[in-house]
Parts: sequence; structure tokens; C-alpha cells
Amino acid sequence: MADVKQGDMKLNVLVACEESQTVCKAFREMGHRAFSCDLQDCSGGHPEWHVMGDCLPLLDGDCDFTTCDGKAHHQEGEWDILVAHPPCTYMSKAGARWLFAGGKLNEERYKQAMEGKEFFMKMLNAKCHYIAVENPQPMKIIGLPKPSTVVQPYEFGSPYSKKTYLWLVNLPPIMPTAFMAKYEPYLPSNITGKNRGQKWSRGVAHNAKDASKTFPGIAKAMAEQWSEWVLNEKNL
Repeated sequence: MADVKQGDMKLNVLVACEESQTVCKAFREMGHRAFSCDLQDCSGGHPEWHVMGDCLPLLDGDCDFTTCDGKAHHQEGEWDILVAHPPCTYMSKAGARWLFAGGKLNEERYKQAMEGKEFFMKMLNAKCHYIAVENPQPMKIIGLPKPSTVVQPYEFGSPYSKKTYLWLVNLPPIMPTAFMAKYEPYLPSNITGKNRGQKWSRGVAHNAKDASKTFPGIAKAMAEQWSEWVLNEKNL
């Protein structure tokens, strides 16, 4: 069993609910020991860094796990950084029309939203000193805590708008790295207003998986800025 103690490769990082491996790879490129974990197989090309399965047993560290290449690993103690991308299907403001379809609350969908909130809060309250949880804007009825900051892809070198909310524990907001003067909506917006002559957009994302991926510039900023912050605090 591979047993890597803290300090052997700078920081130990878990990226929960990430199949794209965008954030995982950004930390790996800096030399950190990062792993992605998701119920789906990875599409990022590095099965040796991916754990396919439930992320909950891994959140607090002190765990054994096997990556998709069949190699066993051990995380001794807490992770240095936890970055999480919990599912937003039932909590996102974009789904409000489904929650209140027909003018009344859809009880089944509300129950699913509350289950999503519980999962979200397990990540935000994990046994880890430095945590970042990412989601789109939630509906007020869900009752999530107030987010720490909001970022846009066009602030980090991608020509798109897509509000990304971050809930941070002991981490600073990431600072913009490359503003794009021209950008377009990444997600569909105001489709129902099309027939009323209002401004609308089809967006760029073709499916839910595309819509949920983290932009490379944002991932790079997370890896660079947060690892520097944590290393400085740990005096490593």
C-alpha cells in the first residue's frame, strides 16, 4: 500500500465530486498530491489520480482508497485542502421553475433539494482546516449559508460569463488573473423570454456535464493562490 505522509509532496488535496479532473490536475501541475473523486469515471485522462466512488468516506482524511489504476493509497491525517463540487441539480436557482411548477411547491423535488443541502453541508463541515465548496447560485428556500465570494470565467481568461459561487473555510477569495473584455453566456439564459422579444441566449454548454465543469483559469487560480496561502500558513 502506498503510504504518503504530509509534507512528502507539499500538500495533500482532495477534489470531491469532480470527474473532469480540472482542479485536480491544476494542483498536480504544482507538484501537490491531489486526487479527484466522483461516482463517475474520470474524463481528465488520469485514472491514477481518480477515485471512483462515494467521496464521503474520504472527506475527513485518515482513510484508505484505491485509484482507478488499481493502486492503493493511504491519507494520514486530514487533507490539507478540500475542494468540493457537490451536485446542484435540485438546489440551483435555475431550477426554481421546476420546484414551483404549477404555482405550488413540488414536495418530492423539495425533498431532493434538502438531501442535496445535507450532502453540501457535509462537505462544508468536513474535518479539514481549509475548505472550498463550489456551486451555482442556490434558491433562497434551500437555506444554504451565505457564499464567501462569486467568480466569473471572464475574470480568469475564458470569454464566458457563468457565475460561480464559492463557500470558503479559512481560505481567501481567489483574485482575478486575466480579464476578458468580450464574453458571452456559457449557460442558456432567459429562454422563455425569447417569445416575448426579450434578450436571451442559448449558451455554449451542450449538456449538464459540460455545464458543471470548472474553467481551467479558475482551477489554476485555485491551485496557485490557495496552495501558496496554505503553505505560508503552515510555514512549509
